[in-house]
Amino acid sequence: MALLEVNGLTTRFALEHGTVTAVDNVSFSLDAGEILGIVGESGSGKSVTAFSLMNLLDPPGRVTGGEVRFKGQDLRACTPRQWQSLRGDRIAMVFQDPMMSLNPVMRIGAQLIETVRVHYRCSRAEAHDRAVEALKKVGIPAPQERMQAYPHELSGGMRQRVAIANALINQPDLIIADEPTTALDVTIQAQILFEMKQLVRETGAAVIWISHDLAVVKDLVDRVCVMYAGRVVEQGPVADVIRQPMHPYTRGLLDSLPAHDTRGRTLRAIPGAAPALAALPPGCAFAPRCARASDRCAQAPLEVSVRGRSLRCVHPLEAA
Repeated sequence: MALLEVNGLTTRFALEHGTVTAVDNVSFSLDAGEILGIVGESGSGKSVTAFSLMNLLDPPGRVTGGEVRFKGQDLRACTPRQWQSLRGDRIAMVFQDPMMSLNPVMRIGAQLIETVRVHYRCSRAEAHDRAVEALKKVGIPAPQERMQAYPHELSGGMRQRVAIANALINQPDLIIADEPTTALDVTIQAQILFEMKQLVRETGAAVIWISHDLAVVKDLVDRVCVMYAGRVVEQGPVADVIRQPMHPYTRGLLDSLPAHDTRGRTLRAIPGAAPALAALPPGCAFAPRCARASDRCAQAPLEVSVRGRSLRCVHPLEAA
């Protein structure tokens, strides 16, 4: 049995001008020790998917359909008390901006100790030792001293490490990381990616890593979901998707990445911009930006399985 099973997840926002579907019939599964990447442009539904899984949506957002099972448990049927027990213990989340998830008026150590003692009956000394060990695991030097620091006294990379330590401290089965390295420079980003991969190997936790950049996830994840306009348009093993993308949108994301053989050449950007979710075109949402679009794209493409991959496209690149 998979650790996490998501089937037909649908999330809508009831707005004054109408209802917007931000996540449309999204399905995937995740095994223990596996890292799943979710990639796509801003507005593709990546973060809303994460917040839907964690039951953290604020009104007017609401999960309206689908099934989410964690270790066989139906998460959509959980009570607030059950969610309080799950979050921060069995399921943890790392947010994009650590200053939004860390309390600016509490010392780092106090926040980590609180995360332990909310879920486990232990002494403050025991919780303190677990907190120091968690800081060591994410590569923070002099962790005893850092326990006394406030978030604003640390660099951006250090704060993000603290946020990851806070997520790992109770050894969760599932970690959802929502673009945690976006605001960091490439050197710190590479260090955190390496440390996250090492931690997954050591703890056996499963990870959902959300990013807008395929270059970030290609060396980190095992499988990847490419999202566009709230739908998963391509899903499969990351090596296969990178080597031979089948959806034109995936190909466009890859073509926009700089590489050694593109030095001095203009990168091929995807024309146009992602559509507003409140005004999606009929049929395939990517059709207005796609060079392969035809009259057949006026109908929404069904999800099909091709060589171990799921795909939503009537003109896959493999047919060229």
